Amino acid sequence: MDYYQAHSSFIRQPLNHHLYTLPPPSPPPSHFVSETLRTDLQLRSETLRTACAPGLNLPDELSGYHTLVPLESTTEDRRKFGNWHSTVYRATGKDDRGYALRRIENYRLAHQAAFSAIEQWSRIQHPNIVQVHEAFTSRSFGDNSLVVAYTYHPNAQTLYDAHMKPRSPTFQNGRLQAVSYQPIPERTMWSYIIQIAGAMKAVHDKGLAVRMIDVTKVLLTGKNRIRISSCGVADVLTYIPPTSSTPQPNGAANAADVNPRMQQDDLSMFGKLIFALCCNDPLAIHDLSAALETMKKHYSTDLRNVALFCLSRPGLHKHISQLFDMIGSRLLTEMDDLQNGMDRLEGELMSELENARLVRLLSKFGFINERPEFARDARWSETGDRYIIKLFRDYVFHQVDEHGHPVVNLSHVLACLNKLDAGTDERIMLVSRDEQSLLVVSYKDIKACVESAFAELSHR
Repeated sequence: MDYYQAHSSFIRQPLNHHLYTLPPPSPPPSHFVSETLRTDLQLRSETLRTACAPGLNLPDELSGYHTLVPLESTTEDRRKFGNWHSTVYRATGKDDRGYALRRIENYRLAHQAAFSAIEQWSRIQHPNIVQVHEAFTSRSFGDNSLVVAYTYHPNAQTLYDAHMKPRSPTFQNGRLQAVSYQPIPERTMWSYIIQIAGAMKAVHDKGLAVRMIDVTKVLLTGKNRIRISSCGVADVLTYIPPTSSTPQPNGAANAADVNPRMQQDDLSMFGKLIFALCCNDPLAIHDLSAALETMKKHYSTDLRNVALFCLSRPGLHKHISQLFDMIGSRLLTEMDDLQNGMDRLEGELMSELENARLVRLLSKFGFINERPEFARDARWSETGDRYIIKLFRDYVFHQVDEHGHPVVNLSHVLACLNKLDAGTDERIMLVSRDEQSLLVVSYKDIKACVESAFAELSHR
């Protein structure tokens, strides 16, 4: 006999949903999602709904996108994208989702084929690359603007803002204290390196080049979680129309997209990024000897070797896959951290697993209990079946101790509601408010009363 058939008779029906599912024993179990994760998710949700300040004269609609909110300064200290001024906006798309729109000012599109690179980028989906959606030109800002739409990640920061931007002094013990520089932990640096290297390999395998690995273009979207942004813009801005003598490898629309030199440039930019983060200076590479001395104080020889490899002279031997050989066992450490993070998130999810059922049950209670329009209906009065539901509500929520003080016990509430939802045969004693009558009923009986009352309301 098959093993599963032999043991099928031991399956208990119905399942014991009254046994409330708790997350793994570490971290300490809770009936609800942790306060830290809840706050982070709520802040992201609030950011999506934040309205734009008045007086910025932004267009009401932009090729289907609306409710534009600038994510960068539009007046002072404006960042440039190459030779063009650029601004990033948050917007809402036709599907009511959030998008990030990078606008390149005063750009005139000479060849429609320049958008072919955007089509290639839109097909790349990688966890460490901000997803590219589309590109278009617009006159809504009063000039010829190039706009590229990306997936929006709420409350994301650039690596420059997260680690290198000067911090304002703070008051401590009545004195103004300057914020001291704290080097990025080496474990965090290896995580950044592995994530960026993985994104670069995915891009290079598609015959493209990132072309924008910079502390102001790499985003920190979560705890040590980074994504490369602004992909595809450089391909459009530097588009060169192909000629009859220009080869088109892999069917690419623009041979410049698959130029191996650009992929070598990616590695060089990657090396500069590593030095900038380790030395807390975007221009650290301009004094290589001083940068190496700084790295020796805080980081291992392996990390320095990775940075120097990226900056080494281009050659056939130099490619992104070789970098993974140098990273070695640290890939395993990164994978361990990812799996531990997944375990923590699954534990958070398990703490919320049963709550949807309880919300539905509480909603039924709200519909049924003490409806004023049925006050004179005998079936809804103090002597009807609905009276049991009212007494059960008091049993769950309105208990008092021997001193008459309210008993606020969330575990008691959850246990009772789960037993009711499962309809167990366990019996409880319900006491009237005047303490003159007692009813002994099972959760199964109470559930039948709830379903009957709610069904009658629904039919009415």
